[in-house]
Amino acid sequence: MGVTDAPQWLSQAFVRSCRAAGATAEQDEIDEVAHELLGRWTEPERHFHNLRHLTDVLMRVDELAEETHEPDLVRLAAWYHGAVFDAAERTSYAGRGGEDEQASAVLAREQLTGLGVPAASAERVAYLVTALRRHNPDPDDFDCAVLCDADLAVLAAEPQRYKAYLEDVRAEYAHLPVEAFVRARIRILERLTERPRLFVSPLGAAWEEPARQNTAAELHRLRKELGRIEAAAASAPAGAD
Repeated sequence: MGVTDAPQWLSQAFVRSCRAAGATAEQDEIDEVAHELLGRWTEPERHFHNLRHLTDVLMRVDELAEETHEPDLVRLAAWYHGAVFDAAERTSYAGRGGEDEQASAVLAREQLTGLGVPAASAERVAYLVTALRRHNPDPDDFDCAVLCDADLAVLAAEPQRYKAYLEDVRAEYAHLPVEAFVRARIRILERLTERPRLFVSPLGAAWEEPARQNTAAELHRLRKELGRIEAAAASAPAGAD
């Protein structure tokens, strides 16, 4: 899907959030930034972190919006949270994947202040974006909790959607050898499952059980797959590639 295929309501939603955040720029300036952001989210190397993911996160934010203090700043943070993305091999999937939250936060701060959004609000959006790097929000920061929960909501998807999510993530990192990807994915899942809670907001708590079921099943499958890989390597003749 390219920018021209993006639903019109999406760019209009960005404009509304900018205006609600205090943007004073002309309409065409905001439209231009929306178009540039849509271009980022439709880059061809994105298989999961793409326009569908953006719209999913925005819809999840709307579901949880009553728990936020500044819902439009949370929506803007959703727009920017994966705006800078690189799935190249030099990026550690187990470390942070391809999302560059720091660079995305800088982009948010620059573009939003350029549109006349007050500096404090632009800074708040940038902070929310960088908080996703940890995905461990302060439960008293309701805006941050909602954004993190919305971003992780895919973990609670129904089985077929979860399967499609896994396929998209693997396609995004197709350059990684199978063993490297499996090990990285296991580390990510282990960090998640060790948490006392995956979802921090009260409404997001409803996603906890299905997410636990999905991640536990995936982790079990991946550990079995890694065991087969290690067994095959151990039985291979010495010096074999």
